[in-house]
Amino acid sequence: MVRANGAVSLRELARVVQTSEVTVRRDVRALEAEGLLDRRHGGAVLPGGFTRESGFPQKSHLATAEKTAIADLAAGLVEEGEAIVVGAGTTTQELARRLARVPGLTVVTNSLLVAQALAHANRVEVVMTGGTLRGSNYALVGSGAEQSLQGLRVSRAFLSGSGLTAERGLSTSNMLSASVDRALVQAAAEVVVLADHTKLGTDTMFQTVPTDLITRLVTDEPPAHDDRAATELQALADQGVQIAVAGASAPGGAGGDPLPAGRQPRRDVPLPGPRRGQVGPGSGPQLRSATVMGDQPPAERARVADLRRR
Repeated sequence: MVRANGAVSLRELARVVQTSEVTVRRDVRALEAEGLLDRRHGGAVLPGGFTRESGFPQKSHLATAEKTAIADLAAGLVEEGEAIVVGAGTTTQELARRLARVPGLTVVTNSLLVAQALAHANRVEVVMTGGTLRGSNYALVGSGAEQSLQGLRVSRAFLSGSGLTAERGLSTSNMLSASVDRALVQAAAEVVVLADHTKLGTDTMFQTVPTDLITRLVTDEPPAHDDRAATELQALADQGVQIAVAGASAPGGAGGDPLPAGRQPRRDVPLPGPRRGQVGPGSGPQLRSATVMGDQPPAERARVADLRRR
């Protein structure tokens, strides 16, 4: 399966071979020892070094259910008539499919996949950057893409990446992609990172968004055994990143594995003040704090209410 797809998730492997993820994880560890594959959090990929970047076909097979849940939650942050930027990636592509239902929206993107998802949306304007096409992820990169973003100002940016840590923030394995992502960040008042739990605690070569510039992280519930992801979530929250967890156990919610005891990240962290490179109050659209219950999507209100009851 890894040879055919380039990457595979432990959950998918367990489903195919009809066994537990614990057993699959043990066998994947043995295959890695033989040099047949490289383990990643939540899955396995073809052998490669620190700078290896999987292409779109490989990434699209990893954590598909998690990406769908993250996109559903992130779409609730976008309001009618907003102007936003959406970066390249399989998770942002899922988000774009849901943004097609938001009227009056303007989306600036360097991703052909994001643009394609919005191409037939009524009352959604799509603005594409210039640049050189990277076939591996269908994204426009290079000086043309970066120059087209100069002077642009939008309410927020939605970005994904290859890894996310509290120490370095969001990172990717490709220098050109990292440079364009940094330009997207400079164009936005606030930054929302979309990253499933398999990317938490993973650090790759090129930093795109330092932690102090990340306003909000939208992720999924890490499995109960994934202490590293849970620890990373808490560390990000401690640095002021607002955490929104898709699929958290709550009345009316989608359900999900609880985090290990004592490792629950704060889900209603107040937004910090304007960060470096961001506009201050009154100088541009601002993301409303998720601590105001009336301003939250219904599913998020239910999760916060459940946490307070606990």
